[in-house]
Amino acid sequence: MLLTHEELQARLIALHRASLELVRDISLETLLRRIAALARELVDAEYAAVGVLDEGGELAEFVAEGMDAETMAALPHPPRGHGLIGELMHARRPLRLENLHEHPRSVGYPPAHPEMTSFLGAPIRLGERQLGQIYLTNKHNAAAFTADDEMLVEMLANYAAVAVHNARLYAQLNARDRALSQRNADLTLLNDIASALTASLELEDILHKTLSLAMNYLQMDAGEIFLLDEDGETLRMKLHRGDAAEAFWSRDHFKLGEGLVGLTAQRRMPVVSRDLAQDGTFLRRAVVEAGFRQLVCVPLIGSDSALVGVMGVARRAQEAIGAHEIQLLTAVGNWSGLAIENARLHADARRLAILEERERIGMDLHDGVIQDLYGVGLTLDNVLHLVETESEVDVRPALRQAIEGLNHAIRDLRAYILDLRPHQLGQGTLYEGLKKLVMEYRAHTLSEAVLTVNPDELASLSENQTRVIFRICQEALANAAKHARARHVNVSVWVTRERLMLEVQDDGEGFEIDKMRLSIGHGLSNMLRRARAAGGDVEIISSPGEGTTILAWLPRHAS
Repeated sequence: MLLTHEELQARLIALHRASLELVRDISLETLLRRIAALARELVDAEYAAVGVLDEGGELAEFVAEGMDAETMAALPHPPRGHGLIGELMHARRPLRLENLHEHPRSVGYPPAHPEMTSFLGAPIRLGERQLGQIYLTNKHNAAAFTADDEMLVEMLANYAAVAVHNARLYAQLNARDRALSQRNADLTLLNDIASALTASLELEDILHKTLSLAMNYLQMDAGEIFLLDEDGETLRMKLHRGDAAEAFWSRDHFKLGEGLVGLTAQRRMPVVSRDLAQDGTFLRRAVVEAGFRQLVCVPLIGSDSALVGVMGVARRAQEAIGAHEIQLLTAVGNWSGLAIENARLHADARRLAILEERERIGMDLHDGVIQDLYGVGLTLDNVLHLVETESEVDVRPALRQAIEGLNHAIRDLRAYILDLRPHQLGQGTLYEGLKKLVMEYRAHTLSEAVLTVNPDELASLSENQTRVIFRICQEALANAAKHARARHVNVSVWVTRERLMLEVQDDGEGFEIDKMRLSIGHGLSNMLRRARAAGGDVEIISSPGEGTTILAWLPRHAS
């Protein structure tokens, strides 16, 4: 039965209004149901359905109108794309049948499916791409659908194509927006962790901040951090936060490969258990008894992929820990691994600085106060000798000299107490300091000592160069006084284009260089350390009975 002009016009107006509704609706599931309802109404069909295809051309979603909920529930499975549905999935034009059972592709329908005879189907196409199909069956008050019905459904399919495409675009934009929002939140967390970790070099502070931020962001009920011991085999718990602390502390260390913590460290990869009660590798029954269901462990990695430790977070809820959460925890583990490593290096540097300062104090004491006390001892020895051999000699000047030397040593000790720095060089120049050393050597040893230096060449030396040359000369003269029994000592300082040179030469007993290298004394060791710390070196030339020459040099432009 053909439609009258007025009926066709009314249907076209209804179709136009429906199309406006379709393009405004951007929820795909609601849209498909509306398309099916509109198609059923336009052609007065008993049943209507709409199917959409996925990217691979397979039937992805299928909604039906006209069947009650009980009938839908009785169907064994949704359509699979066989029979006439499959035929229409590859069609370019509508398909209209008076009796669908007579079509060669008809395969019938499952039990409990309502009886259907007349059929009208139209592909939903956007350009050359098919997005889905509209299916209509059982025309009311007629044996078959008409050509006018076919035209209307085909037009509806064209509108539906745009609407379905827009709905999918909107869904993709929503998904991207959610992903972008999630990524921004993740970056905010990582930025917060980076800011928190770089703001401190204290290990305990870093551990607490890392675990607290990770647990709060991922809504975990408990967390723990294990650090690798120096033996490289044992992971020991350093921190626990959250619930059931006693349960987690029931096992506070694991070997590599032992338990979830040890497996994480051994594999250098995240390890996840979503059912702790059934996981044979989880070795803390008390944690399961405390109600925890899931645990994820991630390695803490430092520089050069070195293992620092393992961080674990646990959850009581059944909601599975997802891949995104594991990925985020892994990033946190990498950040915190570097921060922990930096904190340890900082602590090592502080310990090394303390040791170096102690060594410096020891060298300065040896070069300064101990040398002064040794000089006092020589003076008192000389007084004793004069008293024993010449009863009428006046020893008061020598005693005054000894008292002055003791007072000098006391002042230096006070200086150490106040600022840990000796003051023998005082505010004078290097030339004045060397003159004082040579004069003291003469007074203490009653031997000849000569200083050869151009004061103008030393005027441009840095404070560090001045201090190093002074200390090396002081040590060399002290060694000559204590060990060489020399009659004559020459001290020479000069400057070349590239180096500052110091030579201390005596005509004393000398020694064997090879034996000296095997058991180098504290004084000689001090000289070597001072020179090398300033970028220079010390050469020692000696042999038994032929005296000793100490040649020290520093870079001319050293700071």
